[in-house]
Amino acid sequence: MATPTRTPDPSPPRKLLGRLSLPERRFVADALRTETVGGVLLLVAAIAALVWANVPAISGAYDSVRSFHIGPATLGLDLSLQHWAADGLLALFFFVAGIELKRELVAGDLRDPKAAALPVIAALCGMAVPALVYLLVNVLGGGSTGGWAVPTATDIAFALAVLAVIGTSLPSALRAFLLTLAVVDDLFAILIIAVFFTSEIDFLALGGAVAGLALFWFLLRRDVRGWYVYVPLALAIWGLMYNSGVHSTIAGVAMGLMLRCTRRDGEEHSPGEHIEHLVRPISAGLAVPLFALFSAGVSLSGHAVAQVFTRPETLGVVLGLVVGKAVGIFGGTWLAARFTRAELNEDLAWPDVFAVASLAGIGFTVSLLIGELAFADDPALMDEVKAAVLIGSLIAAVLACVLLKLRNRTYRDLTEAEDRDEDLDGIPDIYEQDKPEYHLRMAAIHEAKAAEHRRRAEAAARAADARTAAGSSAGADGPA
Repeated sequence: MATPTRTPDPSPPRKLLGRLSLPERRFVADALRTETVGGVLLLVAAIAALVWANVPAISGAYDSVRSFHIGPATLGLDLSLQHWAADGLLALFFFVAGIELKRELVAGDLRDPKAAALPVIAALCGMAVPALVYLLVNVLGGGSTGGWAVPTATDIAFALAVLAVIGTSLPSALRAFLLTLAVVDDLFAILIIAVFFTSEIDFLALGGAVAGLALFWFLLRRDVRGWYVYVPLALAIWGLMYNSGVHSTIAGVAMGLMLRCTRRDGEEHSPGEHIEHLVRPISAGLAVPLFALFSAGVSLSGHAVAQVFTRPETLGVVLGLVVGKAVGIFGGTWLAARFTRAELNEDLAWPDVFAVASLAGIGFTVSLLIGELAFADDPALMDEVKAAVLIGSLIAAVLACVLLKLRNRTYRDLTEAEDRDEDLDGIPDIYEQDKPEYHLRMAAIHEAKAAEHRRRAEAAARAADARTAAGSSAGADGPA
């Protein structure tokens, strides 16, 4: 009788939104810390723009300032301050996005195809469903379908600012998911801008920009150092890209993708990580808030707000951000888990994923940019679409706040567990559970604490005996 062959045990299912490695957790924490500060500044700039544009006494000055032209006309760069913010300063934002994407591709979650499936599928669904919602509303309502891309973007800085304002601490796995989602989202937003919002191309200027990018790549590969080499070259590439008719932010992301984001022996940080560390505060703290200041100032009168919910273009934007983003990201995440047989981290629940998906409906910065590009020929409709972006982002933020607050105690406990470092070695205890030396250190710490408690117990017992003896003596010496 043949011995039956034993079927090998199947490999354990992959964890969905599982714990990050320690280096990845530290990188995410550093990146999000800067983005949170920038997000608060972005929020302040947006409020300032709305006040400036809606107070009658100063609203005229707002239009005058943002339409003020400056720049060398001979180079085709005589632009308004609003255009300088959208085409110039946002190039820094997309430069940082390019570095983030490169790092994710070579050293982060996107390096592993299985791990990359979740954020990529979630981001794609989180862009496709809002676009479909917009198109459906406008086809049925007889509106313009040209703004289909407006509700597809996610603003990570604004989302983190909302978390900071309401005091919610997300576990690192959810924060990393949100960050990676936004990075993939930015990539597809860049592709949408490059493909769908480029009408006329000056091939001579485009050729010059491509030649400049080739030189930029060559110098990087030769390990040429010095900001005085790269900054003038980057400005030239940006100017040529702007004059080519291709949106100038493409130059920023292209240069970001060229930087090396892997570390060599002896390097504490790769060149890409070092430059990102230098440029991110400028992008998050200056470039994006100034863009918001010059772009978010739209009329929010009662009539304008009513128009948002009655006009198909604006209603499509609001529903795309609030409904489309949440349904798309949540549905994409569930599908990724369903077809890859991944199990959700046991510390989290599917309502947590839906709450983060709702938070991703804050589409502020890139949505405003795409709105400007999509309706450049109709300034009145452009302002209404911007108002729709603001209102849709606000509704998504309020919805996410309610959902996240319901689980805030759980998030706080998880975050405290992730940060706990009882042996004070600089590494959270949760990452040392399989290290014998950690448990020996903890044993020594607990033994020292036990010895201290025994000493205190003995001292307390001696003091109690002394008090008892004193009380007995006082009773014996008292009057009969």
